[in-house]
Amino acid sequence: MLKILKNLAPYKWFVAAVVLLIFGQSMADLFLPTLMADIIDNGVVKGNIPYIWEIGGWMLLISALGAVAAICASFYSSKAAMGMGRDLRRKVFSHVEKFSLQEFDEVGTASLITRTTNDITQIQQVVIMLLRMVISAPIMLTGGLIMAISKDAKLSLVIVAAMPVLVGAILLILKKGVPLFQEVQKRLDRLNLVLRENLTGIRVVRAFNRETEEKARLQKANRDLTDVSIRVNKIMAFMMPIMMLVMNLTVVGIIWFGGIRIDNGGMQIGDLMAYIQYVMMIMFALVMASMMFMMVPRAAVSAKRINEVLEMKPAFQDLGNKTADRERGTLEFDNVTFSYPGAEEPALSNISFKAKPGEITAIIGGTGSGKSTLINLIPRFYDISEGAIRVNGVDIRQATQDEVRSKLGFVPQKAILFTGSIADNIRFGKPDATPAELEHAASIAQATEFISGLKEGYETELEQGGSNLSGGQKQRLAIARALVRKPDIYIFDDSFSALDFKTDAKLRAALRDETKDATVLLVAQRVSTVVDADRIIVLEKGRIAGMGTHEELMKNNEVYREIAYSQLSEEEIA
Repeated sequence: MLKILKNLAPYKWFVAAVVLLIFGQSMADLFLPTLMADIIDNGVVKGNIPYIWEIGGWMLLISALGAVAAICASFYSSKAAMGMGRDLRRKVFSHVEKFSLQEFDEVGTASLITRTTNDITQIQQVVIMLLRMVISAPIMLTGGLIMAISKDAKLSLVIVAAMPVLVGAILLILKKGVPLFQEVQKRLDRLNLVLRENLTGIRVVRAFNRETEEKARLQKANRDLTDVSIRVNKIMAFMMPIMMLVMNLTVVGIIWFGGIRIDNGGMQIGDLMAYIQYVMMIMFALVMASMMFMMVPRAAVSAKRINEVLEMKPAFQDLGNKTADRERGTLEFDNVTFSYPGAEEPALSNISFKAKPGEITAIIGGTGSGKSTLINLIPRFYDISEGAIRVNGVDIRQATQDEVRSKLGFVPQKAILFTGSIADNIRFGKPDATPAELEHAASIAQATEFISGLKEGYETELEQGGSNLSGGQKQRLAIARALVRKPDIYIFDDSFSALDFKTDAKLRAALRDETKDATVLLVAQRVSTVVDADRIIVLEKGRIAGMGTHEELMKNNEVYREIAYSQLSEEEIA
């Protein structure tokens, strides 16, 4: 928690203002009971009306000043807490952007969202309370004790007897409740995960009539969170009744013994009334402290979860500075081996090949052969275990990640689009692209026809994930986004799977002219997509089972022949 609170440093002047204002408010609150005792003993008892008006005026003025101080303190504490929350979200987001896919797999997207939203909100709320109560509670407690003792030291024995009971009850309740706070956050993570899966996969859920089962799964996650939250609140619910009971018994004791003191002439009525007020302040200070003890442990859990993200170092970092290209548009795998963390066997073993500008290198293989894994190593989404990958003749581990990725035009297997216009999505590949460049990229990607058919054209707004487009339209926009960049190396990860054969053929013909000065790496499931490639790499169980042209592989490679015979007719093979 202390690490997180260091983020308040930029708002130190706000914090200082809150401290001064809360001090002023507390002093005003502490002074009012003394004035009340004075107005009773010297005004009400003696029937001195002018004196009542005079002291009453001072009480109103001091109350007004205290109220203004309280309002200003709330304003500045909110400014500091909200500012810190904003900075934390920015810091977490910026840090997460540096993660490799390995860290995303480890923490989980749902958990990262919960930590960035719910956990930081918890901290914001606690910081607001801390800024006000951590100053106010000690002042009220100490000041109340001093003023109460100054009124009647002997009567203070009642407070001494009540305090251990109250503090003991608070500590016992916290001991039972604090361990459950972490469980609340974990179950909130689980609920977010299930909810997110259901919302993003709603089409699949409905297509397979799984609404009932998924509703039951969500209800279970919701019930688990509800159960542990109720357990926490049941425990914490004991705190307020116990405190009120002790507080009221203490007041009864003070009135009892105070009445005896007044009867004996050792105390005045006004002093007893002031004494009760000071005892209420002391008890209220303890109530505020208990509220902090209730919220701080939960916030500490949230702070720990945020610190886990901020302290998590990416699996790999940039080692070198910007490097000069030794070759242009080349991609080389030199005896590359890669294993996923915790895997028993490598996902890729001893992969070696070199792709040059003007060539199309295709990768084909069965499901689970390692095609997408190989593709994900080039932008350095994961780091290789052995060997080297060279882009433009430079080992990607010796260049910065930005530099490596700036040379790539990457089209993922699943077309990801963002909210915004079609032009914005294509321009994602090149922010300063001109309208002519956008239209050219869309034309090569065979997207012009459907874009021109839309009422707003390139300014058509896309819904989240491009849900108002078909799968083939989304793929073509993703391809246009890569083309507008004009990179040295194009990577197509099974990016034509949603296209019909006619569009696929037209797109590949247009791509050959567009990418003649660049290297093209093409992952595909269909043999018809790779048949014209300059080089076809056949993967099987993470190893290269064959490499060559279509004709060469049909003659010499059994694995490729099996794939071809399963997809093509005899006339097509011939």
